[in-house]
Amino acid sequence: MRVISKTMLGILGKKIGITNIFNEAGRNVPVTVIEAGPCFVLQVKTKAKEGYDAIQIGFSPKREKVTRKPDMGRFKKAGTSPLRFVRELRVNNPADYKIGQTISAEIFAKGDYLDVVGTSIGKGFQGGVRRWGWKGGDTGHGSMFGRVIGSIQSGARLGRVTKGHHLPGHMGVDRITIQNLEVIDVVTDKNLIIVKGSVPGHKNNYLMLQEAVKRPKGYVKRVAIQASTKKSVKATVKK
Repeated sequence: MRVISKTMLGILGKKIGITNIFNEAGRNVPVTVIEAGPCFVLQVKTKAKEGYDAIQIGFSPKREKVTRKPDMGRFKKAGTSPLRFVRELRVNNPADYKIGQTISAEIFAKGDYLDVVGTSIGKGFQGGVRRWGWKGGDTGHGSMFGRVIGSIQSGARLGRVTKGHHLPGHMGVDRITIQNLEVIDVVTDKNLIIVKGSVPGHKNNYLMLQEAVKRPKGYVKRVAIQASTKKSVKATVKK
């Protein structure tokens, strides 16, 4: 039986690509392969000092040449090489984490449910029909109003466009959260997490994975696997 975890689990990763697999019942399931970790704890925030409980973790090494000096001090304190993708995760018990600790894909297991946060693919400037799903105008008998915007406000009462009205404009490059993605498999030796369905963004897009907040009815979180508290080994990266 799965037991409620006292710690909110989370990890950073990168979208590898999409494929499909056959499950135990022989059904074809579309899945997304995510490289999750290893991540390194860079800072531990507590309610007593910062006003809330959280950890700051980093993922994906980068060159020192393109790293700012203030950031280099933070990475050296954690005992890691510079990291490209740094995010903050809220946790329930910050005492479970230490600076320099490694977090890997093994904190999740098959059957877990995740919320995946990423940046959607940019679509450029788009009209209202594609951007907002407008019905459009009449398209029959040579009409030229099939995808025209039409009326956007009454001229008698306000005489202006209401603030926030849906209009044509830039589409995509938004922060998107996909909820309740089931973990199909975890390949711990390669730090891969395979989830059912799609995740935001293009190939090699950075992602943030967390335990699902709105889990399916009847699901109980498992015991959190404690990550190693040893100092992380510096990642090898070309300068």
